[in-house]
Amino acid sequence: MDNRRLILLLVFSFSLVMLWDAWQKYNQPKVAAQIAAVTVAADGSPVPVPSATQASPASPVSVPVVSAKSAVAVGEIVSVNTDLFTADISTQGGDIVGLELNNYKAIDDKKKKFSLFSAKHQYAAQSGLIGENLPNHKTKFTVVDGNRELAPDAKTVKLRLEAPAAGGVKVAKVYTFTRGSYLINVDYEIDNGSNKELSTHAYYQLQRDTVAPAGENMMVSTFTGPAVYTEQDKYQKIPFPDIEKGKAKFNAMADNGWIAMVQHYFVSAWIPQEKLSREFYVRNLEGGVNPAVTAGVIVPIPVVAPGAKITQSTSLFAGPQIQSRLEQLAKPVADGGIDAQGLPLVVDYGWLTIVAAPIFWCLDFIHKIVGNWGWAIVLLTIGIKAIFFPLSAASYKSMAKMKAVTPRLTALRDRYGDDKQRLNQEMMNLYKTEKINPLGGCLPILVQIPVFIALYWALLGAVEMRDAPWILWITDLSTQDPYYVLPVIMVLTMMIQTKLNPKPPDPIQAKITAYMPFIFGAMFFFFPAGLVLYWVVNNVLSIAQQWQITRMIERGGKAANDAKA
Repeated sequence: MDNRRLILLLVFSFSLVMLWDAWQKYNQPKVAAQIAAVTVAADGSPVPVPSATQASPASPVSVPVVSAKSAVAVGEIVSVNTDLFTADISTQGGDIVGLELNNYKAIDDKKKKFSLFSAKHQYAAQSGLIGENLPNHKTKFTVVDGNRELAPDAKTVKLRLEAPAAGGVKVAKVYTFTRGSYLINVDYEIDNGSNKELSTHAYYQLQRDTVAPAGENMMVSTFTGPAVYTEQDKYQKIPFPDIEKGKAKFNAMADNGWIAMVQHYFVSAWIPQEKLSREFYVRNLEGGVNPAVTAGVIVPIPVVAPGAKITQSTSLFAGPQIQSRLEQLAKPVADGGIDAQGLPLVVDYGWLTIVAAPIFWCLDFIHKIVGNWGWAIVLLTIGIKAIFFPLSAASYKSMAKMKAVTPRLTALRDRYGDDKQRLNQEMMNLYKTEKINPLGGCLPILVQIPVFIALYWALLGAVEMRDAPWILWITDLSTQDPYYVLPVIMVLTMMIQTKLNPKPPDPIQAKITAYMPFIFGAMFFFFPAGLVLYWVVNNVLSIAQQWQITRMIERGGKAANDAKA
């Protein structure tokens, strides 16, 4: 195989990917206003209000305001324990300011549980009503006495908080936690005891600083930030830098969809339950230790007549990005879901989601049989290698033939090195005589590249790998090998592959090829063990296959030469 042509093909393929990415960015929705408007509450804190297209005539509209008082509220903390997590709710705003997941360990201290919402990242789930004297995320609530722990024989546990009555209007905020679910139901019960109609909106927002979560690997960085989904525009990520610069791109108005705060392995998302007109927004916050943002959604509430009562319900998902759970929530209500279409897309598979999603499905299927994610990776890699065996065999046959004629190619370069045209002509004649396709070893590899990249992203994005052991010293497939055994094995396998490949006639190319195993090895020293395991298994299988095919070709060539003699 001509290494120059291989390099050119790889550069061309990479250029196509970059052009595709640029085209997608060019066709993204226009920049949306960071927030329709905010109004200032009595304590000086900013409260979002709907834009003119959603607001009723009585709704106040003003210019955006950002306050230093936007940090996570600190009030009396009420803890609710379920089988999956412990939720900390502040009486100031009734916000969820802490969420400790029982089944996941902290990154920096494995003796502690992982916290999704936390003061460390100014991370909280906030909500409120829009209007004069109505409770918002700064209002002081009163906790109603009741059970705060999910009983062994109970399916749900509720926490009720009541806001101070104002103008005859009473508002209660009710959290409902369900056994075996990371979905939290949030109800606003509005009792209009006044003598006039009440027209208002509810807002639901997620606040977080822009600091990457602990354990983020610089070699395998994943997306952290808000994301919006609508049926019209599908899944739209909103990077923190775009929000800070006022260049966030997403369509703000829709009658469906949800808004989320995404990070590696975990997600929180406000999912309005009804197909109502809604407005999405993002904005910067100031005054905290680190820069922070809020991302939220505003939904209308039906007009409440004097003396009438109404309940506004919205769902909050907060937990791990487990594909099966997310897919269940995406189903219609009739099928046991909440119609949260697109929610599985928060698992970041990059631009090869269409390939990576079924690959993970296969990995999950194998895991259900063998019961270990490490062995599931090994078996999946073997299966993929078997599927691509014909292509790989064609590639290795071409490489073996090229290796056999390498001495003759070197001789041609020595003879016609100063005459490029004659050199190329003689090389093509040699390829024709020996029935060698110079690209025969390259094209089959290029066909497989998308599949292996998709597998890479599937392993990288799977929360199931977190704290998942394999064997012996590998106790967490989502973190790097503590003793670097797998990366060292990978370097050795790459060196063996280099020896099996035809040596480039050009000395410079030969040196680059010799250095490649060490360059890749240096990077893989910091990769998660699950990804390195996949590469090691793939390399070992490739070596076995290439060695066998090369031996067969060499035997065939020797037999032909003996016959001629």
